[in-house]
Amino acid sequence: MGKIKLPDSIKMVITDFDGVVTDNCVYISDSGEISRRLNFKDVMGFSILKKSGFKIGIISGEKNKAIEMLAKKFDIEEVHQNIRIKINVLKDIVSRYNLSQDEYVYIGDDINDRDCLEFAKYKITVPHAVEIIKNIDGIQVTENDGGYGAFREVADCLAG
Repeated sequence: MGKIKLPDSIKMVITDFDGVVTDNCVYISDSGEISRRLNFKDVMGFSILKKSGFKIGIISGEKNKAIEMLAKKFDIEEVHQNIRIKINVLKDIVSRYNLSQDEYVYIGDDINDRDCLEFAKYKITVPHAVEIIKNIDGIQVTENDGGYGAFREVADCLAG
């Protein structure tokens, strides 16, 4: 099992998308079509969490079809795209689901996740996160990079 440690009290996983579930790259074809790379380990992480009874939230600064596909396939409860100030959405989710600080974890990797990571009691980032994020008090860092099994590592910690 990985080095991430989370309590049995967690009921919901709330995550950023690009840089956590993806490899933080945007691929642009010659025709201008944008795509993202997903690792099936991370996709399976969504399945594992859902089958184990966890609720899932995605708060992304971007809008993309990969999020929509995962949301539909796994019936993800909370999907918020094109969000510039994520903390307001996180606080709304926590309030609507009546979650205590011991009942959710937030995963993020960049400065637009900083407020959410500082607000959450349980916070996780990835090795390639920017330094200001990796230096947040109490943050845990996955062994795997985003897009290479980091999300699955969290799922396995919770459902394993």
